[in-house]
Amino acid sequence: MERVGRLIASPEARLVGLTVLLKVAVFAVGALAYLVLTGPLQDPFGIWNRWDAPHYLDIADWGYMAIDPGVSPTFSQRYDLDLFIVFYPLFPWLVAGASLVIPSTHTAGLVVAGAASLVVAPLLFRLVRREFGAAVGMRAAWFLLIFPTAYFLHLAYTEALFLALVLGSFLAAGDRRWWLAGLLGGLAALTRVNGLVLIGVLLVEAWLEWRGERRLNLGWLWIGLVPVGFGIYLAVNQLVYGDPLAFVVILDDHWFKHPAPPWAGIRQVWEWATNFDDLNRAVWNGWAELIFIVLGAIASIWSLIRFRAPWTVWMVGNWLLFTSTSFVLSVPRYSLTLFPAFVALALFSPRKWQLVVISLISGGLMVALTARFAIGQWAF
Repeated sequence: MERVGRLIASPEARLVGLTVLLKVAVFAVGALAYLVLTGPLQDPFGIWNRWDAPHYLDIADWGYMAIDPGVSPTFSQRYDLDLFIVFYPLFPWLVAGASLVIPSTHTAGLVVAGAASLVVAPLLFRLVRREFGAAVGMRAAWFLLIFPTAYFLHLAYTEALFLALVLGSFLAAGDRRWWLAGLLGGLAALTRVNGLVLIGVLLVEAWLEWRGERRLNLGWLWIGLVPVGFGIYLAVNQLVYGDPLAFVVILDDHWFKHPAPPWAGIRQVWEWATNFDDLNRAVWNGWAELIFIVLGAIASIWSLIRFRAPWTVWMVGNWLLFTSTSFVLSVPRYSLTLFPAFVALALFSPRKWQLVVISLISGGLMVALTARFAIGQWAF
């Protein structure tokens, strides 16, 4: 009983409880916003099945398809089913597994993402505690949970699963459990493309071990599991389309995304931000994206100065992935993965008033964006 009591009183347990409370708050804010701004609420969870979520759920229900089957009403998203290969498979595969015992695929998606969300803050706390102590770790976890786009941790999206895998890989590498670091990294690369950044992260971590001990470690070979995860995704492309790079063509043809220098994509964002003939696009596709691009760049530079090299590789690698494309979109949501930024905030807010000010700003934005998403308006 004493051991159970210590577990319940642990910082990790408190963070799990806080995550649950914020999850309830997200759903409550969304439901209230819908009632006030839209009208009667028939399905309190259905309002969250928007934008990318239906695509993941259709993959869970029907798998990947090279040919769109048409307008069958049995599909939740009645078009473009042949294009969904651009969405990586691990999350929908897990949802498909959960849906074997959960009747609603959307509910299964919420359960999978919800389960992953419960470990994200505790994992970040443990990772940060190693470097800066428990107090900084708790503040960093808190800032992650109230980040303006942190509501995505609770929806049928990949954010929670991806962050849990990434943070777990960082922790395992720090413990020199290379098999686990590689395995979790491979699963991350099977969840989102930026999981590939973990190759650089783990190689740098291995180099730091070699520099300290001056001996080779065969465990480093487990790092090869990260590209294996991405290789499985390429194999799915090959099996479905007969081309391992089919997703590249589809991204270019239908989402207008292809590799480009960061300044090319950022220039497009700037053009939207300064085109006040379309005020909605100027705000949401221009200024909102631009602000988070700049904040990410500042955090990356700070990481170079202050944090361990693997953290810097993660920050800079992700920022470059977000911006090195012809069509920059959803940077505020993608920024959830930049965990060193939350550590920087925690280090900059040792006093209570600083914590309160940052919390009010970030939490207020989270409430506003949660409400916007719930009523069906674009919120990254």
